[in-house]
Amino acid sequence: MGELEKALKEMSLEGLITENDDWVQLTPQGQKLGKEWESLLLKKEPIMEVVAGLVDGSVTSLVVILSAFIASLTATSSFLGNINAVIFAAFLTLSAVAITNFSSFLLGGITEDLSDIMTLQTLMNYSLSDIPDKRERDKSLLLVQKLFTLLGKEIHRSNLYAAIICGTTTFLAGIIPIAAYILLPPYFNIIVSLALVSLIVGIFLVRYRSKKTRVNWKITLAETLVIVIIATIASLVLGAA
Repeated sequence: MGELEKALKEMSLEGLITENDDWVQLTPQGQKLGKEWESLLLKKEPIMEVVAGLVDGSVTSLVVILSAFIASLTATSSFLGNINAVIFAAFLTLSAVAITNFSSFLLGGITEDLSDIMTLQTLMNYSLSDIPDKRERDKSLLLVQKLFTLLGKEIHRSNLYAAIICGTTTFLAGIIPIAAYILLPPYFNIIVSLALVSLIVGIFLVRYRSKKTRVNWKITLAETLVIVIIATIASLVLGAA
């Protein structure tokens, strides 16, 4: 019996596949396990990108809104009198953050995933080299090579998708509160825009993180608020300096 037949037999005994003559079919348990591996190797669910997009968009909008509000109170800048200039500056700032996130997650994700895949391939090749039958060993190594070639293509596609998700989430999480601040009348605008940021952070971000980490939402809320507040204060202090 070849190594492939042995592997299929073991998978059948573990309840992952069912065999019928010349074809095999995944069982529900096998499909569930396959999705877990697919998610691990190909990042089918870009959790980190969504979280980063929501955090960066929220922090950017907070910094823009609070900077404009503080400047309007102290009347230290005639720049705020030109609404077109304010809109341009806000749009430029948010776009820069969104594009930076897109580029960073695309290039960083591809580099990290390909490095992990190459390490995994090396380990698998080393494991397969113990097969005594040369013919079976060569067939297995060729199969692994084709598999990882396919994985390399899928990694580029999945990282592009994840980067688009991150950039889009960043822009949307930031543009909505900023647009509310610019379009609404004074003092009412700061209330509504901060409420929108609270909604994005308190519901979307916290709920998403709590669901994925399976941690109590109160703990997730405390962690998230601390990080967002520290990041916002640090940005304002550095900007003032």
